[in-house]
Amino acid sequence: MSSAGSVKTETGVKALDLIYIAIGAALISICSWISIPTAVPFTLQTFAVFFVLLLLGGERGTIAILIYILLGAVGVPVFAGFSGGVGILFGSTGGYIFGFLFTGLIYILFMRLFKENAVIKVAALVIGLAVCYAFGTAWFMHVYMQENGDTGLITVLGWCVFPFIIPDLIKMALAIIISKRIEPVIKA
Repeated sequence: MSSAGSVKTETGVKALDLIYIAIGAALISICSWISIPTAVPFTLQTFAVFFVLLLLGGERGTIAILIYILLGAVGVPVFAGFSGGVGILFGSTGGYIFGFLFTGLIYILFMRLFKENAVIKVAALVIGLAVCYAFGTAWFMHVYMQENGDTGLITVLGWCVFPFIIPDLIKMALAIIISKRIEPVIKA
């Protein structure tokens, strides 16, 4: 478990946990609005997912991701481009958003199965990102092919994964560095 404290006490969820979770969901929302203009524009959404998991721990971080997704599902414009609604979630790129939950669940699993250290945290995030890519790509192909006909896996990976690997690894590295510096401040 993260040094930021546990999710439950004898009396239930601590008020501080709720505050951290709300801030985590807000951070993911804000970072999804920040677009970095490159040949293939990308947001800081995955940075926030990594950061929230590292800083808040698997349980609180995953709850923050879930709240972010639920806010978007009910129409709050928390997704990229200030968008929201179930149409985004069930559209061609919605699988990548749902994939963030898998990243969180894998992070929880790794923290429970292995001794928590920097290598395990990085491994959990890398594997979580790979699962997010895989789920999102399968989802994209399903939705895209229903609307547009057949397309190949390599083509979809070229659109949806390959251009994002290096930026996502850079965002992961930044999340690791920044969370390490902030972690001592939020010990609960």
